[in-house]
Amino acid sequence: MGFVALILALLLEQGKPLPRDNPAHNVIRWLATSVRNATDAGTVRFGMIGWFLVVGGAVGLAVLLHWVANKIHPLLLFALHVVILYATIGFRQFSHAFSKIQIALAANDVDEARRILERWLQVHDPELTIARASQAEVCRLAISHAIVQAHRHVFGPLFWYILLPGPIGPVLYRVAEYLTRAWPDVVEPYTQFARDAYRWIDWIPLRLSITGFAIVGNFEDAVYCWRGASGIKTSDPQRDMLLAAGGGALGLRIADPKLEAQWSAPGDAENSFDWAGADPDAAGLRSSVGLVWRAVLLWIAVFAMLTMATWLGR
Repeated sequence: MGFVALILALLLEQGKPLPRDNPAHNVIRWLATSVRNATDAGTVRFGMIGWFLVVGGAVGLAVLLHWVANKIHPLLLFALHVVILYATIGFRQFSHAFSKIQIALAANDVDEARRILERWLQVHDPELTIARASQAEVCRLAISHAIVQAHRHVFGPLFWYILLPGPIGPVLYRVAEYLTRAWPDVVEPYTQFARDAYRWIDWIPLRLSITGFAIVGNFEDAVYCWRGASGIKTSDPQRDMLLAAGGGALGLRIADPKLEAQWSAPGDAENSFDWAGADPDAAGLRSSVGLVWRAVLLWIAVFAMLTMATWLGR
C-alpha cells in the first residue's frame, strides 16, 4: 500500500501542487507559535519541551488518524497515506520557482531570474538580497537551493516513510525541519534545540541522498567532495556536505565560495581538499534537474524492491 500511495501522491502533486498557504502548514505554524509563546522561559530545557510538544502533537495526530482510518476501512487508510504524503513529499513545492529561473535565463533575462531567485530564497531567509548577483552566482544559488530543497522535500521524508510505520515518518521529518525555520534566532534556546534535533533526524537520510547523487552522477568526484567536506567544521556541516557532494556529482562548484576557500586552505593540508569543478551556468540548471530526477527514480526503485520483497516474504 505504501508504495502505491507514494506514486499516487507524487502524481497528484505534479498535477496540482500544494500551495504554500495551505491548511496543514497553517496548523503546524499555529502550533509552533502557540507552544513557543506558552513555554518560552529562555533556557534550552524549555526549548526541548517546546520541540517535543510540537513534534509529538503532530505525530500523535497522525497516529490517531491512522488508527481511526484502519478501524473504519482499508480504503480510508490508503487515502490517509496519500493525503499525508501529498502534504509532506513533492517537487512542486520548490520546483516552480526553479523552472521560472530556467525560463528567464533561457531568454537572457538575468534581472528577472535574479528577482525570482530572490523571492524564492527569501521564503527561508527574509533578510537575503542578491540585487548585484552575477549570472553565474544566480545559477549557483539556484542549483544549490534546489538540491537542498529536493533532499528536504523528497529524500528525507521518503526515507522515514520507508523506515517507520504508517505516516509517522514523513510527519516527523517535515515538522522537525520546519521548526528549524519557524523559531527565529532571537528565540535562541528553541532554535538551538530544533537544529540539533533535526541534524540527528537528518543524519542518515542526508547521507543516503548523497549516495544517490553519487550513484547517478559523477561517482568519484561526489565521493571525493563528500569525504573532503565531512572533515571541515562549519555552522551547518550537513548542508555544506550535501552541496559539496552534489556539486561533485554534477561537476560544478555550487557550494559557498567562502567555504571552498576554507576547504582548500593551503595552511591545513591534512584537513583540506581541492577540487576543480566548473562554474555553474544555465546548462548546469538542466543538469541538476536530471540529477535529482535520476536520484528520485533510484530510491523509488529501491522502495519498490523492498515492497516486493515484503509481499513475497508473506
